[in-house]
Amino acid sequence: MSYNNAQPKRAVAVESARPFRVHTQRNLDRIDALRGLSEDRRFAMKVVSTVLPFRVNDYVIEELIDWDNVPDDPIFQLVFPQQGMLSERHFSRIADLLRAEAAPAALEAAVREIRAELNPHPAGQLESNLPKLDGERPLEGLQHKYRETVLFFPSQGQTCHAYCSFCFRWAQFVGDKSLRIASNEASGLHAYLRQHPQVTDLLITGGDPMVMKARHLEAYLEPLLRPEFDHVQSIRIGTKALTFWPQRFVGDADSDQLMALLERLVAHGKHVALMAHTNHWRELETATAREAIARLRATGAEIRSQGPLLAHINDDPEVWTRMWRTQVRLGIIPYYMFVQRDTGAQHYFEVPLVRAWEIYREAIQGVSGLARTARGPSMSAGPGKIEIQGVTEVAGERVFVLRFLQGRNPDWVNRPFFARFDPKATWLDDLVPAFGEDRFFFTDEYLTRWPSAQAARIESVRAPEPALPEASGL
Repeated sequence: MSYNNAQPKRAVAVESARPFRVHTQRNLDRIDALRGLSEDRRFAMKVVSTVLPFRVNDYVIEELIDWDNVPDDPIFQLVFPQQGMLSERHFSRIADLLRAEAAPAALEAAVREIRAELNPHPAGQLESNLPKLDGERPLEGLQHKYRETVLFFPSQGQTCHAYCSFCFRWAQFVGDKSLRIASNEASGLHAYLRQHPQVTDLLITGGDPMVMKARHLEAYLEPLLRPEFDHVQSIRIGTKALTFWPQRFVGDADSDQLMALLERLVAHGKHVALMAHTNHWRELETATAREAIARLRATGAEIRSQGPLLAHINDDPEVWTRMWRTQVRLGIIPYYMFVQRDTGAQHYFEVPLVRAWEIYREAIQGVSGLARTARGPSMSAGPGKIEIQGVTEVAGERVFVLRFLQGRNPDWVNRPFFARFDPKATWLDDLVPAFGEDRFFFTDEYLTRWPSAQAARIESVRAPEPALPEASGL
């Protein structure tokens, strides 16, 4: 079907006509669905959303959340702030200030200090990934970590239809310009791509680029159809809109214009992939979501799905098995199971690496080969994407078997390495080399070639001193 000259039939006209209405911390108290919750729980939401960003829309509230199962409902946990998302110390500090009706300046100062402690930009992305035009001028709003792939953060797309409570890019949404990655400089993006013919993939990311008007997306992507950009073979668009606001593809005023753009890109030989963020199978169950998936696939674009393994939401192999089966049935390619990143409310969502591997292994056993395209569990750490391949015993030592799926140095990719087994480890920084080694094979090169405040954290992967007994009462 061509979207350039046709007005496609609306299969879900009533639902797709729903107006887009969002709720933020400012009107948290006016969300009708929350009125049945206790006053203490609603206050806790206010406290947490003072520090971490909160945004939800009526579609998510009315179509995705099972309010009879709140607070345990996975989608409720996915979008609404929970007290445990802040440490007890941080929660008490903000709660005391709110109860005392502290001056705005005092509250803002406390929030700013807490956010700085939550590792707002993990994996050295501000220091180590910032590209330079002509090798000299830093380009804001771009990230170039891996040789073949450039990330672009269009300023018009640095919000979302709703915010995930675990989001590793939460710092984009708190109103602090010093923490925000964004640019509306299309000329800089295009100039950088012309200067780097090794780049084959452009990832438009955010926030969510699908909050943008189609005409803004066209301004960034249409020029890539010119011959000088033939080396840019794939255009990826990271989005949660497919499940948080599928009306973007079936009912919004410019949804046909958006479909036509994707169709043109595909017709000109570009590989177009919607990188859909999906955390639970329930997100794919509504009629609107199904219609959006069908319309997107009709353009020739493919849909790949990725998401992190999260306590309280999807730390159950049956959830992943059902989600991957559903995706394959709908024509979506399962792509990544990620480990929750070391930022924001990590302590609330993290799952021990050994349990993450067990969940992945059990889930993947329940699907056919078409769903075994899902890679993971994968840590998007400073050196690269590191997959946990398993737990085994080598030379009498129990170890994690790891490999790079992607690396700052392409030579690291697919190189296996081993870490000492640690049942409590939840991230790369918690692991130490196996077999008495002092460092992992990549550590020295990483610290030398990509020095940054974040890179220094990898010093922690040296073999630890023997643990001292814990003092009682502490």
